[in-house]
Order: sequence, then C-alpha cells, then structure tokens
Amino acid sequence: MSFVNAGVDAMASSLSEEFAVPAHVEEVRRVMAAFAEQHGAAGRMVVLITSGGTKVPLESRTVRFLDNFSSGRRGASSAEYFLAQGYAVIFLHRQRSLYPYTRLYTGVNLLDCLTLHPVHEGSGLVAVDQTKLPNITDVLKRYQAVKSGGLLLPVEFSTLSEYLHLLKAAAQALSSLGSKAMFYLAAAVSDFYIPPSEMPEHKIQSSNGPLQISMKMVPKILKPLVKDWAPKAFVISFKLETDPSILLERARCALDIYKHQVVVANVLDTRHGYVVIVTKDSQKELVLTEEEVQRDVEIEEKIVKNLSHAHTQFVNQKG
Repeated sequence: MSFVNAGVDAMASSLSEEFAVPAHVEEVRRVMAAFAEQHGAAGRMVVLITSGGTKVPLESRTVRFLDNFSSGRRGASSAEYFLAQGYAVIFLHRQRSLYPYTRLYTGVNLLDCLTLHPVHEGSGLVAVDQTKLPNITDVLKRYQAVKSGGLLLPVEFSTLSEYLHLLKAAAQALSSLGSKAMFYLAAAVSDFYIPPSEMPEHKIQSSNGPLQISMKMVPKILKPLVKDWAPKAFVISFKLETDPSILLERARCALDIYKHQVVVANVLDTRHGYVVIVTKDSQKELVLTEEEVQRDVEIEEKIVKNLSHAHTQFVNQKG
C-alpha cells in the first residue's frame, strides 16, 4: 500500500471513529442514488451542491457550539443557476440556511405580504401583495417547474459530523454517473473540532472561570472523495481568504494536493463581485461590472456558466 492510499484509508477510518454516523445516513444515500440514477438515465448531469456553515459542538449535550458567518447565499443562488442550465441538483445544506428561490425573500415578513381577500373575506381566500414580494410570479413559476420535474433534492445537515457523513454518502450515490457528476463544494466547513472523547458531557459552567479549548484538525474529506468515493467526477472546491496576496498560491496548492479539477478562489471583502476560476492549466477572473450590479446580476450566474461549460468539456474528453 502506498503512503497516499494509507492516508486516505486512515481518513476514512477516522471519519467513522471520530464523528458519529447519523442514523438516517443510509436511507438518505439510497434516496440520492435513486435520484442520480433517474436523472442520469434521462441524460441529465447531476450536481451535488454543499451550502452553509457547519456547527461544531462544545458539549455532548450541546448548549454551546462554534459556527461561522456563512448564510448559504452562494450555494442557494448557484443551485438556481445550475437548474437553469439543465442540471438536476442535490442540495446538501445547513439547516435554516438560505434555500433556492425562497432566499430572495429572506428579509421579508411573510405575514406582512398577505391579507384576507377583500372581496371574498369570509371564504378564507388570501391575497398576496406582490409589491412586497418582487418578481414572485416569475420565481414561483420557476420553482414549480423545478418541483414538478423532480429536479431538486434537498438534504439537510446541522453539525459537522452530519455534513461529513452525508457528503461521503452523496459521493457514493453519484459515483455511478462517472464524469457526469459534479461536486460543487461551497459549504464553509470547519477546520477544527473537539473529539467526542475530549468533550464534556454537560454544559460548560462559566463559574469555572475562563474557557480554554484544545481542538483537532478536521480530516480533509476532499482527498478520499476525489480518489476513492467518486474518482471520475468533476470536482470544484472553494478557497476563501482575507489576504489577496496569498489567494492564488493557496488555490494552486489545493489543486496540487487533492488533484481535483477546479478551485473557485475569492477574497472575503469582494466575494460577491469577483472570483478567480483556477484550474491546473489556467486561471480566469470573473467580475461584475457596475452596469451588471445595477441590473442585479449575481456573480454566481457567471460562475455557473463557466463551470457548466468546463464540465461539458470534461465529459466529452472522458468519452
């Protein structure tokens, strides 16, 4: 056995030992596999999108946890654009993070948009104030078309442990699609965790004084995903930095280590209007112009168009 294979096998073993397996993971894997088989047979490509942040518990009976700022905006918006490109989408998202289509109205109090129908008030009919839900007719039509076609499969996670096991299950479920499967790993996954053996069972008491935490590095699941679980798939990871000067170096380092196809590199302060698509042989800047910003164009539309084209080329090369 090579050192690389040994490392991958050790990571897979660590995943089961260090992170509790969700009771429903096998059922979800079967549902995802059926979804992939159905759409693969219909000639569609399938993308697994991960979205939102991961919660890291500090206690076994969790009261406190570590989180990050991710709302799931990039994953939710990208799902819509992939659906518009003809993909079927498995949407592996953090519970209560932004969701495709409804994400457009997250700042709206739904009850403020509804009134009893003024003509048929006694009938229970409800009227919608469309001025408070802009473009709702078009959005609803698009959502209903996606739903009736069975093109979107949502899968929820909450904790880091759930995310890791469900991603592995998704990779196994999509492996039969070969190069027609895409992994768009937009979730903001924690780099650190507390092993169950080192985690207090009950709520940490503030009366004990200042809190000191020792955390371990989360195993890099990208390596076994690319090498073992879905080795023929088209895999995209994301690299977010706060220092622009190291962005491309870190993106190329990730490609060299994990041997996947694409890194979408972005800087925290400009992530909504500028990204760099980095591959082994190229890099391409995607930028929103002022005119596009005025028209409410989203950078995810450009990202998805670029990657959809690259995926088609990848499939054609694999034959």
